[in-house]
Amino acid sequence: MTDALPKPLREALTDILATSLSADLPPRTQRLMHGRIELPGKVTAVIGMRRAGKTTLVHQLRQQRLAAGVPRTSLPYINFEDERLADLGSSQLGFLLEEYGRRVPEAYKAGPVTWSFDEIQLVPGWERFIRRLLDAGGVEVIVTGSSAALLSREIATALRGRAWEVPLFPFSFAESLTHQGTPIPADAGFLAAPERSRIERAFLDWLTAGGFPEAQGLDLATRSQLLRDYVDVAMLRDVVERHGVSNVLALRWLVRHLLGNAGSPFSVEKFYATLKSQGIAISRDSLHHFIGYLEDCFLVRTVWLDTASERQRMVNPRKMYPIDAGLIPIFDRTGRPNLGHALETAVLIELERRRCTVAYVRTPGGFEVDFSARSPDGEMHLIQVCADASAPDTAERELRALEDARALHPHARLWLLTATRDGAPADVPAGITVLPAYQWMLAETWTSDPQQK
Repeated sequence: MTDALPKPLREALTDILATSLSADLPPRTQRLMHGRIELPGKVTAVIGMRRAGKTTLVHQLRQQRLAAGVPRTSLPYINFEDERLADLGSSQLGFLLEEYGRRVPEAYKAGPVTWSFDEIQLVPGWERFIRRLLDAGGVEVIVTGSSAALLSREIATALRGRAWEVPLFPFSFAESLTHQGTPIPADAGFLAAPERSRIERAFLDWLTAGGFPEAQGLDLATRSQLLRDYVDVAMLRDVVERHGVSNVLALRWLVRHLLGNAGSPFSVEKFYATLKSQGIAISRDSLHHFIGYLEDCFLVRTVWLDTASERQRMVNPRKMYPIDAGLIPIFDRTGRPNLGHALETAVLIELERRRCTVAYVRTPGGFEVDFSARSPDGEMHLIQVCADASAPDTAERELRALEDARALHPHARLWLLTATRDGAPADVPAGITVLPAYQWMLAETWTSDPQQK
C-alpha cells in the first residue's frame, strides 16, 4: 500500500512522470558497450562513478526501444537526483504505478513497460519496490547507481539473483572520437601519415583530458575545476555522508595520494606511517575502510598481485589507479606530465570496460608485468605498457619481463602497448605483439564475442 504523499511530492512525481512520457529524448553520444547490456527477466543495473554517463546509456536503451516500435508511453523515466524528490521514501513509490495506470491505462496490453530509475539508491529501501514491480509482471526495469557496493550487495540479496550489472566508465578513446565527430578508422594499423598523426594527437589529448563527457573540449583551467568538483562530490556524498566518515582530513590525504600516484604500489602500513608523521590520527582499519568506500563509488580501481595464494595476495602491495586518466595531472604534485601513468591507467580501464579480470604479475626472475588479464572467454593476456619503448635498454627491460612471465602463464598472449607507433622497439621476439595503445583500443575485437555485438 502506498503511503500518503505530501502535495509537493505528489505534484513533483506527477510532473516528472508526465514529462518522461512526452518529452523528446536528449541527443547524446552513443556509448559503445562490450558484452550484453540486458538479459530477459533481469533488472539492468547500470553502475559507475557520478558523471560518467549512466543517464546517457539509459536514454540510449530507451531510444533503441523507440526505434524498434515500442510506444513512447511505454518508456517512463524517473531521475531521483531531482531535488524535488529529496524526501521520497520507498513506501511512496507506489504512487508512480498508480499515476502511470491512470495516465496510460492500456500500456501493459501493448507489451512490456520499461521503467527506468536513475540514481535509485537515493531512495532508502528502493529494492523492495523494485522486487514488487518485478513480481507484478509485464515490465522491464533499468536502474542506475553510483555505488558498486549498494547495487551489488543489495540487488544480490533483495532481488534474489534477478539483476544484470552493467559497469559504465568515462568515455573510451573510441567514444571520445565519436563525441568530437571524428570518424573512427576502420583499421588504425593502416593509416596514411597525416591520418595517423591526427589520431595520435587526439589520443594524447584524450590521455591528458580524460574521458568524462562534460570535460571534453574544455580549457585546462575549467576542466581541472570540473574534475576536482567531481572528486569532491564523490568523497562527500558517496563516502562521507553515506558511511558517516568523520575524519575527512585523512580521507582527503588518501584521495590526493591515490589519484596522484597512479599505478604505484600502495601499502596501508606505509601510508598510515605517513599520516602519523604529519600528526593525523587514524587507525589502519579506517584506512582499509576508506579504500573500500572509494572503490565502491568507482573513484579508484585496485589491482592485486597475480597469485593463487591468498596470503601472497594480501601481503604484497596492491596497485591503485584513478577511474580516469584525466584525474592524474590534477592531483600529481610533481607538476610534470606523466604520460606513462596516464597510458597505464587508460589500458586498465579499457580492460575493465571489456570485462576482464585484471591483476599485475611479478615474474620468477623478479621482473614486473603491468597486467595479466583474463577475458570473459577465458583467454589470458599478459600486457606490458610503456609510453616509449624505442630506446634499446627500455625495450630490453619491457620485453624481457614479458618473456619471463611465460613461466607463470605459458599459454597467454603477450602484448607491449606504446603511446605512439614511433614508441615501438626496433626488434621484437617472436610471440609478442607490439601495438600503439590507440590501435589496440580501437580494434575492439581481441576479446569480444561477435555474436554479442
